[in-house]
Amino acid sequence: MKNFLLTVFLLTTFVSFAQLDKVRKSYPQAASSKETTQELYNTLSSVTEDDNQILVAYKGAVSTLMAKFAKGVKNKKKYFTTGAGLIENSVTAMPENIEIRCIRLSVQENSPKVVKYKNNIEGDKQFLLQNYKKTATKEVQDFVKNFVLASSLFDDTEKQLF
Repeated sequence: MKNFLLTVFLLTTFVSFAQLDKVRKSYPQAASSKETTQELYNTLSSVTEDDNQILVAYKGAVSTLMAKFAKGVKNKKKYFTTGAGLIENSVTAMPENIEIRCIRLSVQENSPKVVKYKNNIEGDKQFLLQNYKKTATKEVQDFVKNFVLASSLFDDTEKQLF
């Protein structure tokens, strides 16, 4: 029985990491592609608030992108509100996770002023600047670096730190 539970745990962890790798690579293209956004939304549809918090944050970010492509104010608001809530839950659960903070920053940077989701831009920016060198994996470092280099929130001097 213990071996069975260990196998299920390892298989679930492997699937989660494989899914995370795919999402991490596709997310940057989603902002400009309705198809990529829809594909990621479908991929993350089974993710719940109790799952890997990084995947939850991505699910939230992708939901906010769905608002961009949705028809009607009511649908746009629903997608965005749901997505922002998922991101905030992930930040609350893992406030020291640089990838989650980068995801939130990317959403806040690109969200319309009307949704008033820009309160943490400066804090998240400083968090990225202070913690980038401590990032444990190359994949996360590359994700954060690529975001920073493309972002208008960082000046040239700050971008040189990445």
